[in-house]
Amino acid sequence: MPNDAPTSANALTAGSTAGDLMRVVIVGHVDHGKSTLVGRLFNDTGQLPDGKLEAIQEMCRRRGMPFEWAFLMDSLKAERDQGVTIDTSQIWFRHNQRQYVIIDAPGHREFIRNMVTGASNADAALLLIDADQGVRRQSRHHSYLLQLLGVREVAVAVNKMDLVGYDEARFREIETEYRGYLEGIGVRPRRVIPISAREGDNVAVASANMDWYAGPTVLDTLAEFERPESPVDRALRLPLQDVYKFDDRRILAGRIESGRVNVGDELVFSPSNRTARVASIETWNTADTPTSARAGQSVGLTLDEQIFVERGEIASHVAGAPIETDVFHLRLFWLADAPLEVGRTYGMKLGPRRLDATVERIERVIDVDALSDHDAESVARDEIADVVVRTSQLVAIDEHDDLPRTGRAILHDRHLTLAGGIISMGSYPDQREQVTVRATNITAVDHRVDHDRRAARNRHKAGVLWFTGLSGAGKSTLAMALEQRLFDEGYQVYVLDGDNVRTGLNANLGFSPEDRAENIRRVGEVAALLADAGLIVITAFISPYRADRDRAREAAGASFQEIFIKADVATCEARDPKGLYKRARAGEISDFTGISAPYEEPADPELVVDTSDRNVESCLDELVAYVKDNFRAPA
Repeated sequence: MPNDAPTSANALTAGSTAGDLMRVVIVGHVDHGKSTLVGRLFNDTGQLPDGKLEAIQEMCRRRGMPFEWAFLMDSLKAERDQGVTIDTSQIWFRHNQRQYVIIDAPGHREFIRNMVTGASNADAALLLIDADQGVRRQSRHHSYLLQLLGVREVAVAVNKMDLVGYDEARFREIETEYRGYLEGIGVRPRRVIPISAREGDNVAVASANMDWYAGPTVLDTLAEFERPESPVDRALRLPLQDVYKFDDRRILAGRIESGRVNVGDELVFSPSNRTARVASIETWNTADTPTSARAGQSVGLTLDEQIFVERGEIASHVAGAPIETDVFHLRLFWLADAPLEVGRTYGMKLGPRRLDATVERIERVIDVDALSDHDAESVARDEIADVVVRTSQLVAIDEHDDLPRTGRAILHDRHLTLAGGIISMGSYPDQREQVTVRATNITAVDHRVDHDRRAARNRHKAGVLWFTGLSGAGKSTLAMALEQRLFDEGYQVYVLDGDNVRTGLNANLGFSPEDRAENIRRVGEVAALLADAGLIVITAFISPYRADRDRAREAAGASFQEIFIKADVATCEARDPKGLYKRARAGEISDFTGISAPYEEPADPELVVDTSDRNVESCLDELVAYVKDNFRAPA
């Protein structure tokens, strides 16, 4: 095989490393000439295998078809018959010391899933535009999808310049339009190149037909692409594909998506939060037992102790572990004929993890053509949307901008892929700290005074009245008024709110999503202790996240009563007792609940007190009646 001959994946030389391999996806509207460009590129660099050109020519002669360079990449007979690429074809070649994987992705809208599959593994992209047809809607969709997938190294080839007489004015018109669109979505193309793939103009050799263009050829531009940060240099992520048992060993198998692992490393498995050290690294078809492994390798691990972990968990180092959550933002591309709907539960794939996820809210649908967005109740086929999803269990994820491999999700219905999307957290907190238990050697102490004796002494049962609602809904006003009324009637009662916990117990907490979650966790635990001591505890906190309130309910048990102090944003903003909404609208307060951060209304509260058009006394009377009905001491 010549030094520059194309190779298969299995034939890549042992000396090839991730540092000198560039994966380039070629995308564009159907019939804009992607496969033709690849075929021509291989021919003009002398990298066609011996006899390949003659085989293509003979195939065309037998079929009575004109010669097509595209047939080099079209691997299926059905594709040759229909004239469209329906699968992602890949071919390897080397030029000037760099090794490339060229991915020819389908352009037809019916095969957009395949295009996304091809692009998801790419380091760079070459976008093709037909000089005769110009920028099409599918061209904009493809470039937007590349941006979603995190492909930032992009060049544009304006193909079929021979069909427009190599007209510079036509090229400049397309260049201006498409460059403007790309920069509008945050992509700055490295080059825009006029080419004719069929005739070979500016593919590997500068064109004599376009002396008005002095820039690089397609081949030169491939060499200009810069590789993204190596996944080896990022935090360790090893999603478990399966757990095998051999003799007395349990081997945890998976592919390292990023980072590296060494024998002796302490690992944490998320979301179970179990830890252990690596006893050995097992590989297949190797003579020696390795002591380390890196991104891209499929390995098995044995641990120094037997812990229960299962398929779908992610192994990482303790420092730099993934996010743990059950709710997050997903920017998705909807592929199904039936629209996505709020409240529907779909299957979700997060790497090897499979679970259910419910679409809680559609935040916006993005108009890819106009680069604008609008509200919607559903998402139609081929639309891109920002949604909030809640998973049926706690999951381990990363934000796509930080670690793309573990920052993607797929929605599916059985075996049909419905959507693919990228993950972000926004103002939702990482829940790892709230669910991690570090204390050991703890022994529970039984009190000698039980709940019934405390209730008999106080003449009422104890409990937690958890007031939740937007700022300005009336939580603190009602909490303080209720405390006064109940105290006057002989109840043992106390209010916990932001002022009396953030000056002491939670004085070390800021206002990041994680600190806010920890603030609520501590309040929930303190409220549970005070209720255990026999008090009625009233808490007045926005507590916008359902997961935080669920943990408070778990801490207090059956005594927990969720009270939704209800008022819409418009009402609360009109009241604005502390001027917070005004400051939030002015950008002085970031992540303000109801404006720039979400509020998750209670799904099934014990009581809803709507304060929108009622006075304080009316609401207070309802609360007092509720306490008297539900906190009577046992007879």
